Amino acid sequence: METENLVPSKVRLNTPGLAGCKCKSSGPGPIMEKELKSIPASELDKFIEDHLLPDTTFGADVKLAINILCDFLKERCFQGAAHPVRVSKVVKGGSSGKGTMLKGKSDADLVVFLNNLTSFEDQLNRRGEFITEIKNQLYEVQRERHFRVKFEVQSSFLPNARSLSFKLSAPHLHQEVEFDVLPAFDVLGHVSISSKPDPKIYASLISECTSLRKEGEFSTCFTELQRNFLKQRPTKVKSLIRLVKHWYQLCKEKLGNPLPPQYALELLTVYVWERGSNVTEFNTAQGFRTVLELVTKYTQLRIYWTKYYDFQHQDVSKYLHTQLRKARPVILDLADPTGNIAGSNSEGWRRLAGEAATWLQYPCFRNRSGSLVCSWVVPTEVPVPF
Repeated sequence: METENLVPSKVRLNTPGLAGCKCKSSGPGPIMEKELKSIPASELDKFIEDHLLPDTTFGADVKLAINILCDFLKERCFQGAAHPVRVSKVVKGGSSGKGTMLKGKSDADLVVFLNNLTSFEDQLNRRGEFITEIKNQLYEVQRERHFRVKFEVQSSFLPNARSLSFKLSAPHLHQEVEFDVLPAFDVLGHVSISSKPDPKIYASLISECTSLRKEGEFSTCFTELQRNFLKQRPTKVKSLIRLVKHWYQLCKEKLGNPLPPQYALELLTVYVWERGSNVTEFNTAQGFRTVLELVTKYTQLRIYWTKYYDFQHQDVSKYLHTQLRKARPVILDLADPTGNIAGSNSEGWRRLAGEAATWLQYPCFRNRSGSLVCSWVVPTEVPVPF
């Protein structure tokens, strides 16, 4: 396989039952912002149901498209490769995999785990050649009438791209699905929901990331853990995540970039629910208010989980203590301790915090009597063991 300089390509797929169209999904827009600002707190659940929950038909189309792509990647894609390529599994991530997609907008990360990649460094050095092969095979497939595929490819000069990106439009819905196909090193093998990965895996990750200066670079290897963490949450927690994501998109339209990563807001929402409620049924306005309050306290945030990694292994423990002493905000990726998903963008956090402070006075946080909804009592930091 030849390696070429390639950036994420924009691909529109047409498959039987999913004929392509040039439908574009717009952002939330000023009308949706006005609606959310002005409704009383008691109607937030209805707002989510009416405006944010995905259409069931669209969900079925997304599932069909993902299955088609997964089958292609597992069974067909690498048959013509110059050297034997083995796909151990394809894992569906993104909002579709996690069960948190918004109405009219869905993203799916399809992580292709390849047995040919035998280390994190191998993934870093060789991912470009596998992305090139996937792109070439998709071009071959589009020539076959029974699997109609059309592409809009954008070329660029960034070397060794991390992913091949797709956009899928369903014809009768005017809604769009975004795909990212990412080659990855299968470091976890079989993933068990009930047990932690071997801590030696994290020790190896930390060693390679620090030596390569690529902290957070290999989070794709832990996609299954990230997906399972969110997918297993109660339905109402996912609805709260959708509401926070919608609010974030409104802020992004108004403020522009750079802002903190949306994933940081998703994990912050889970943290707020865990520490403030942790029950299946709760007051949505209280949860929403607490998330925004913590955004305004971003300089105090130090959040991490010990579901998949902890302080038992000496090397992992030493590294975690180093990570958690860094300048705040710190929100460690729940599955990858090398990734501080809060990032180092203090200006973005400052701007988002200013917007959150303004929103906290709006009617969506007031009861019908006019009084403000109470927030949950949630600490801004998780204690660190000595």
